[in-house]
Amino acid sequence: MIIEYKNIKPKLMAGSIEQIGLSDLWEEGIRGLIIDVDNTISPWHQNIVTPEADVFIKEALQRGYKVSIVSNSSYKRSKEIADFYGISFIAPAYKPSKFAYAKVLSNLGLGEKEVAVIGDQIFTDILGGNRMGLYTILVPPLYKREFIWTRFMRMIEKLVLDR
Repeated sequence: MIIEYKNIKPKLMAGSIEQIGLSDLWEEGIRGLIIDVDNTISPWHQNIVTPEADVFIKEALQRGYKVSIVSNSSYKRSKEIADFYGISFIAPAYKPSKFAYAKVLSNLGLGEKEVAVIGDQIFTDILGGNRMGLYTILVPPLYKREFIWTRFMRMIEKLVLDR
């Protein structure tokens, strides 16, 4: 697969998940959020959600957003987090495959222009979301501890972001 620059460029880059303006997204017609787990809302391989991400998810649900988790993480881990919030999830999602994103759009009953993807990786979250025509938001990873392949991809991401 040849990756075009437009497919790895996020629509928005936020300094952290709590800096994402839910009111602004709503005004742009966004009604659904697809959120990554590892290093976006939770440290890698841990079953906790950061306090900031917890507040963000609860506020999004309170405002009427439809929220779903799409993660390359394990089924069990993703299910625990999703069940806590009463939201849907797909894991492992095999991002950047379009399959999981298409399934979530169907589950949420929303169109491409109504859903934002929030994640910390360009070559999974952003690439997958952009390939589906979704609004993509890149946040920095929560922690440096990651799977070895992810650390390698971070070096390539840095080259892209420096551009």
